[in-house]
Amino acid sequence: MANLKEIKRKISSVKGTQKTTRAMKLVSSAKLKRAEEIAKRSKVYAAKLTELLSEIAQKMQQNNADGIDNIFFQENKNPKKIDIVFVTSDKGLCGGFNYQTIKRANEVMAEYKNSDVEVRLSGVGKKGIAFFKYNQVEMINEIADLSSKPNYEASTELISTLVEDYVAGKTDKIILIHNGYVNMIMQKVSQQQLLPVDVSALDLSNSVSMSEIEIEPDDNDELLDALVKKYVEYSMYYALLDSLAAEHSARMQAMDSATNNAKDMVKKLSVKYNKARQEAITTELIEIISGMESMK
Repeated sequence: MANLKEIKRKISSVKGTQKTTRAMKLVSSAKLKRAEEIAKRSKVYAAKLTELLSEIAQKMQQNNADGIDNIFFQENKNPKKIDIVFVTSDKGLCGGFNYQTIKRANEVMAEYKNSDVEVRLSGVGKKGIAFFKYNQVEMINEIADLSSKPNYEASTELISTLVEDYVAGKTDKIILIHNGYVNMIMQKVSQQQLLPVDVSALDLSNSVSMSEIEIEPDDNDELLDALVKKYVEYSMYYALLDSLAAEHSARMQAMDSATNNAKDMVKKLSVKYNKARQEAITTELIEIISGMESMK
């Protein structure tokens, strides 16, 4: 016969966990609304920046029959060394949110290493950093407490050092990986080639803007360099904002699932408790009746 006190203790413990997960879900829901709003505003700016870059790149391509002659657009078909930057969360309890990013980072690393390309890894977020450290994967940058509190200056400082190495010819490519926000119930891993700028991702076939920008030949490199650097810096910052919104939505889902599971467990334990209680009462009744019969 099951111990009634033990079952009752388990029910009480699960109910306590249920209250905690429900509270965490509400907290994540409130944080998600703020993070979602910031990410949406930032996405508009990022889109406009990409639109401007596309238009200028298009006009420069029209002025040069050989294409865009700029270091930020020169694709190396046989890269020797690349940078991979990943963004994960600083906190857990968000389901498979971090796992998806880590999985993609591992896949990209393996793909390049199989082609004899040296990979330099930069990590943002305690969870991803802890994973690669545990697996003894060397990282050139480890930045904690940035994914939970996105900061433009800090993110710019990180990506600028990698851009400098790219310009100096020390690396041939920069790839950014993060798990982004789609909606309240969905996240999607994003892999973006920051440098060289992926021309295929820009619409150069048609004018994407009605602005009347005039570009002098002497201004080409200076203008494009400044714009690309701003594009790369803001892409890094937006990835942090997008990742934070996705993190809150993932945690909200995970806590909702945990709350429902706790509710189901309480039901099962309650049934078990009632059965054990009935067994105890039945046993007591049999003992009383047996005692009365023996006294006759």
